[in-house]
Amino acid sequence: MLDIRRLHMLRTVAARGSITAAAQSLSLSAGAVSQQLAALRHDVGIDLLRPDGRTVALTEAGRVLLEHADRILAAMEEAECAVAAVKGTVGATATLAALPSTVARIVAPALTALSSDHPQLAVTCLVTDQAQLRELTLGTVDVVLGQHYHHLPETTPRSIAVSPLLDDPLLVVTAAVGSVSGFDGRPVCLRELAAHHLVVPPPTTDCGQAILQACRQAGFTPTPRYVTADIAAQLTLARSGLATALVPRTAIDPATRGIHAAPIEDHPIQRLLFAATRRTETTDPTTAAVIAALRDAARQDRTAHLPPT
Repeated sequence: MLDIRRLHMLRTVAARGSITAAAQSLSLSAGAVSQQLAALRHDVGIDLLRPDGRTVALTEAGRVLLEHADRILAAMEEAECAVAAVKGTVGATATLAALPSTVARIVAPALTALSSDHPQLAVTCLVTDQAQLRELTLGTVDVVLGQHYHHLPETTPRSIAVSPLLDDPLLVVTAAVGSVSGFDGRPVCLRELAAHHLVVPPPTTDCGQAILQACRQAGFTPTPRYVTADIAAQLTLARSGLATALVPRTAIDPATRGIHAAPIEDHPIQRLLFAATRRTETTDPTTAAVIAALRDAARQDRTAHLPPT
């Protein structure tokens, strides 16, 4: 009989591309993973992996087995969710992956509420700029607080269930004192930024791409003076008067002083913040509790004021 843990290792190696990378994500040694894969190869009687340069690739038999492994692992999770639903209780652990720009105004309030409502639940939170939907499919995380910019095509896999949380517009951020922008908090036409020294995320990021496309729709191609994905750095450059930034509203602490934050009037740029889980027929009470807390935090944030000037 095939070992479910070995099937999970095979899937992880296929996704990561190497035994070493898979071992790191599984918190195991490369030797332990190799040993388990060798045992799986013995079970099926045929090679499942082959060398591919510095990585490994699935053989034909490996691809066939992986297709079945995906269905087997999904059925196992479905069974666990069904039993948890019958019990009707929130579990002891969950892992949440979230973007840094969502921590202050969404994640922290949600985790605070969870600790009060479900004190037995310990939530591990991974804060990273990297897309985590693949980690979700691999089972490394249970819930992802992700983003989708409206200017970009939708790429969420069908195996992922998405719960919308909040439409989050980008604001034009300038210095509050000594600013030559002339905005003074009024709504801004994006075309007005053509002559500004801009600080924007790299064009390889979703936010950078969304800004680039919106500016082109407004009739100009931005030539940024500063390029960084670090929102704290963007706000510092804006506060100092060195640049004008385009920052998601929820990434700005309402207590922040020394800046003007103004909405975009003609070509708004916004992202949808969403909570994502693996798609199952039965709702798991634990992930449902995490998503409910995120949704409540997002609902409360909709009424938040702009930063003081």
